[in-house]
Amino acid sequence: MSSLPDKIVHAALRLMPAPLQSKLETEAGKRFTRFLLVALVAVITSQVVLGLLTGPIDLHSAGAAGVIASMIAALVSYLLSRWAWERKGRPDLLRETVPFWLVSAAVWGILGLTSHYASVFAHAEGYTHLKKHLVVQGAYFLMNCITFVARFVFFHYVLFAKKASAASASAPAASSAPSSGSDPAGALGRPALANAEPARRSDTGPMALVSGDSGPPSP
Repeated sequence: MSSLPDKIVHAALRLMPAPLQSKLETEAGKRFTRFLLVALVAVITSQVVLGLLTGPIDLHSAGAAGVIASMIAALVSYLLSRWAWERKGRPDLLRETVPFWLVSAAVWGILGLTSHYASVFAHAEGYTHLKKHLVVQGAYFLMNCITFVARFVFFHYVLFAKKASAASASAPAASSAPSSGSDPAGALGRPALANAEPARRSDTGPMALVSGDSGPPSP
Protein backbone atom coordinates (compact mmCIF):
# COMPACT_ATOMS: atom_id res chain seq x y z
CA MET A 1 0.00 0.00 0.00
CA SER A 2 1.35 3.44 -0.97
CA SER A 3 2.03 5.95 1.77
CA LEU A 4 0.41 9.37 1.88
CA PRO A 5 3.51 11.19 0.54
CA ASP A 6 3.70 8.71 -2.37
CA LYS A 7 0.04 9.37 -3.19
CA ILE A 8 0.73 13.11 -3.17
CA VAL A 9 3.67 12.65 -5.55
CA HIS A 10 1.65 10.46 -7.94
CA ALA A 11 -1.24 12.93 -7.93
CA ALA A 12 1.13 15.80 -8.73
CA LEU A 13 2.72 13.83 -11.59
CA ARG A 14 -0.66 13.22 -13.22
CA LEU A 15 -1.24 16.98 -13.41
CA MET A 16 1.99 17.63 -15.32
CA PRO A 17 2.47 17.59 -19.12
CA ALA A 18 3.39 14.21 -20.65
CA PRO A 19 7.02 15.13 -21.64
CA LEU A 20 7.78 16.43 -18.15
CA GLN A 21 5.98 13.49 -16.57
CA SER A 22 8.10 10.99 -18.54
CA LYS A 23 11.30 12.66 -17.34
CA LEU A 24 10.14 12.67 -13.74
CA GLU A 25 9.35 8.95 -13.94
CA THR A 26 13.05 8.11 -14.36
CA GLU A 27 15.13 7.08 -11.33
CA ALA A 28 16.57 10.57 -10.86
CA GLY A 29 13.16 12.11 -11.51
CA LYS A 30 11.48 9.98 -8.85
CA ARG A 31 14.10 10.97 -6.28
CA PHE A 32 13.80 14.62 -7.32
CA THR A 33 10.02 14.69 -6.84
CA ARG A 34 10.33 12.97 -3.48
CA PHE A 35 13.10 15.31 -2.35
CA LEU A 36 11.06 18.27 -3.60
CA LEU A 37 8.30 17.26 -1.20
CA VAL A 38 10.90 16.90 1.56
CA ALA A 39 12.27 20.35 0.76
CA LEU A 40 8.82 21.93 0.81
CA VAL A 41 8.17 20.58 4.32
CA ALA A 42 11.63 21.67 5.47
CA VAL A 43 11.32 25.14 3.92
CA ILE A 44 7.90 25.70 5.49
CA THR A 45 9.32 24.62 8.84
CA SER A 46 12.33 26.93 8.57
CA GLN A 47 10.30 29.90 7.31
CA VAL A 48 7.82 29.55 10.18
CA VAL A 49 10.62 29.28 12.76
CA LEU A 50 12.49 32.22 11.18
CA GLY A 51 9.32 34.28 11.16
CA LEU A 52 8.73 33.58 14.84
CA LEU A 53 12.32 34.43 15.77
CA THR A 54 12.51 37.67 13.77
CA GLY A 55 8.86 38.63 14.36
CA PRO A 56 7.08 38.01 17.67
CA ILE A 57 10.18 36.80 19.51
CA ASP A 58 12.25 39.60 17.92
CA LEU A 59 15.63 37.92 18.25
CA HIS A 60 18.26 40.67 17.96
CA SER A 61 20.57 38.69 15.67
CA ALA A 62 18.97 37.79 12.33
CA GLY A 63 21.98 35.61 11.55
CA ALA A 64 21.43 33.51 14.67
CA ALA A 65 17.73 33.27 13.82
CA GLY A 66 18.61 31.95 10.35
CA VAL A 67 20.97 29.33 11.79
CA ILE A 68 18.41 28.13 14.36
CA ALA A 69 15.68 27.93 11.72
CA SER A 70 17.89 25.98 9.32
CA MET A 71 18.98 23.57 12.09
CA ILE A 72 15.38 22.68 12.90
CA ALA A 73 14.59 22.32 9.21
CA ALA A 74 17.66 20.09 8.74
CA LEU A 75 16.34 17.63 11.32
CA VAL A 76 13.05 17.41 9.43
CA SER A 77 14.92 17.07 6.14
CA TYR A 78 17.13 14.27 7.47
CA LEU A 79 14.22 12.16 8.62
CA LEU A 80 12.29 12.64 5.37
CA SER A 81 15.32 12.27 3.08
CA ARG A 82 15.68 8.66 4.17
CA TRP A 83 12.13 8.13 2.91
CA ALA A 84 12.96 9.93 -0.36
CA TRP A 85 15.78 7.48 -1.11
CA GLU A 86 13.98 4.52 0.50
CA ARG A 87 16.51 3.98 3.27
CA LYS A 88 15.32 1.65 6.03
CA GLY A 89 16.85 0.36 9.23
CA ARG A 90 19.78 1.88 11.06
CA PRO A 91 21.61 4.55 8.99
CA ASP A 92 25.31 4.19 8.21
CA LEU A 93 27.06 6.65 10.53
CA LEU A 94 30.14 7.38 8.41
CA ARG A 95 28.66 7.08 4.92
CA GLU A 96 25.26 8.66 5.50
CA THR A 97 24.71 10.45 8.81
CA VAL A 98 28.00 12.34 9.13
CA PRO A 99 28.09 13.58 5.49
CA PHE A 100 24.46 14.69 5.72
CA TRP A 101 25.09 16.80 8.80
CA LEU A 102 28.32 18.23 7.37
CA VAL A 103 26.37 19.43 4.34
CA SER A 104 23.64 20.71 6.63
CA ALA A 105 26.20 22.64 8.70
CA ALA A 106 27.47 24.31 5.52
CA VAL A 107 23.89 25.23 4.62
CA TRP A 108 23.36 26.64 8.11
CA GLY A 109 26.32 28.96 7.63
CA ILE A 110 25.10 30.06 4.19
CA LEU A 111 21.57 30.73 5.38
CA GLY A 112 22.79 32.46 8.53
CA LEU A 113 25.02 34.80 6.51
CA THR A 114 22.16 35.43 4.08
CA SER A 115 19.83 36.42 6.91
CA HIS A 116 22.51 38.58 8.53
CA TYR A 117 23.40 40.57 5.42
CA ALA A 118 19.75 40.90 4.42
CA SER A 119 19.05 42.38 7.84
CA VAL A 120 22.05 44.73 7.56
CA PHE A 121 20.86 45.87 4.15
CA ALA A 122 17.31 46.51 5.39
CA HIS A 123 18.62 48.42 8.41
CA ALA A 124 20.90 50.56 6.23
CA GLU A 125 17.97 51.40 3.97
CA GLY A 126 15.93 52.51 6.98
CA TYR A 127 13.13 50.00 6.47
CA THR A 128 10.41 49.54 9.04
CA HIS A 129 10.29 46.40 11.14
CA LEU A 130 7.71 44.79 8.87
CA LYS A 131 9.62 45.61 5.69
CA LYS A 132 12.86 44.43 7.25
CA HIS A 133 11.12 41.20 8.21
CA LEU A 134 9.94 40.67 4.61
CA VAL A 135 13.42 41.35 3.18
CA VAL A 136 15.03 38.80 5.49
CA GLN A 137 12.34 36.24 4.72
CA GLY A 138 12.67 36.77 0.96
CA ALA A 139 16.46 36.49 0.94
CA TYR A 140 16.33 33.41 3.15
CA PHE A 141 13.77 31.73 0.88
CA LEU A 142 15.80 32.48 -2.28
CA MET A 143 18.95 30.98 -0.78
CA ASN A 144 16.95 27.97 0.39
CA CYS A 145 15.96 27.31 -3.23
CA ILE A 146 19.58 27.54 -4.38
CA THR A 147 20.86 25.20 -1.68
CA PHE A 148 18.00 22.80 -2.42
CA VAL A 149 19.39 22.10 -5.91
CA ALA A 150 22.93 21.71 -4.55
CA ARG A 151 21.78 19.33 -1.82
CA PHE A 152 19.80 17.17 -4.23
CA VAL A 153 22.80 16.76 -6.55
CA PHE A 154 25.01 15.77 -3.60
CA PHE A 155 22.48 13.40 -2.02
CA HIS A 156 21.51 11.62 -5.25
CA TYR A 157 24.89 11.32 -6.96
CA VAL A 158 27.21 11.08 -3.95
CA LEU A 159 25.59 10.33 -0.59
CA PHE A 160 23.05 7.68 -1.64
CA ALA A 161 24.60 6.63 -4.97
CA LYS A 162 26.96 3.91 -3.66
CA LYS A 163 24.27 1.80 -2.02
CA ALA A 164 21.97 2.09 -5.02
CA SER A 165 24.69 1.05 -7.50
CA ALA A 166 25.79 -1.84 -5.30
CA ALA A 167 22.24 -3.17 -5.07
CA SER A 168 21.71 -2.95 -8.84
CA ALA A 169 25.06 -4.62 -9.54
CA SER A 170 24.32 -7.60 -7.30
CA ALA A 171 20.95 -8.32 -8.93
CA PRO A 172 22.29 -9.52 -12.35
CA ALA A 173 24.96 -11.61 -10.66
CA ALA A 174 22.36 -13.42 -8.58
CA SER A 175 20.05 -14.02 -11.55
CA SER A 176 22.85 -15.35 -13.77
CA ALA A 177 23.99 -18.01 -11.26
CA PRO A 178 22.75 -21.55 -12.15
CA SER A 179 20.16 -22.99 -9.79
CA SER A 180 20.81 -26.21 -7.90
CA GLY A 181 17.64 -27.82 -9.26
CA SER A 182 18.51 -27.41 -12.95
CA ASP A 183 16.94 -29.69 -15.55
CA PRO A 184 19.03 -32.84 -16.15
CA ALA A 185 18.32 -32.48 -19.85
CA GLY A 186 19.95 -29.05 -19.85
CA ALA A 187 23.43 -27.98 -20.84
CA LEU A 188 25.13 -30.56 -18.59
CA GLY A 189 22.99 -33.45 -19.80
CA ARG A 190 23.30 -32.79 -23.52
CA PRO A 191 26.90 -34.06 -23.98
CA ALA A 192 26.02 -37.36 -22.28
CA LEU A 193 22.99 -37.83 -24.51
CA ALA A 194 25.04 -36.99 -27.56
CA ASN A 195 27.67 -39.58 -26.65
CA ALA A 196 25.04 -42.22 -25.95
CA GLU A 197 23.28 -41.73 -29.29
CA PRO A 198 25.92 -43.49 -31.47
CA ALA A 199 25.92 -46.46 -29.08
CA ARG A 200 22.17 -46.93 -29.50
CA ARG A 201 22.50 -46.69 -33.24
CA SER A 202 25.25 -49.36 -33.32
CA ASP A 203 22.87 -51.84 -31.69
CA THR A 204 20.50 -51.66 -34.62
CA GLY A 205 23.09 -51.30 -37.40
CA PRO A 206 24.45 -54.00 -39.80
CA MET A 207 26.90 -55.36 -37.22
CA ALA A 208 23.96 -56.59 -35.18
CA LEU A 209 23.41 -59.37 -37.78
CA VAL A 210 26.65 -61.11 -36.82
CA SER A 211 26.17 -60.79 -33.07
CA GLY A 212 25.26 -63.73 -30.91
CA ASP A 213 21.98 -62.13 -29.93
CA SER A 214 20.55 -62.49 -33.43
CA GLY A 215 19.91 -66.26 -32.98
CA PRO A 216 21.03 -69.22 -35.11
CA PRO A 217 20.71 -68.94 -38.89
CA SER A 218 17.71 -70.60 -40.44
CA PRO A 219 18.37 -73.79 -42.40
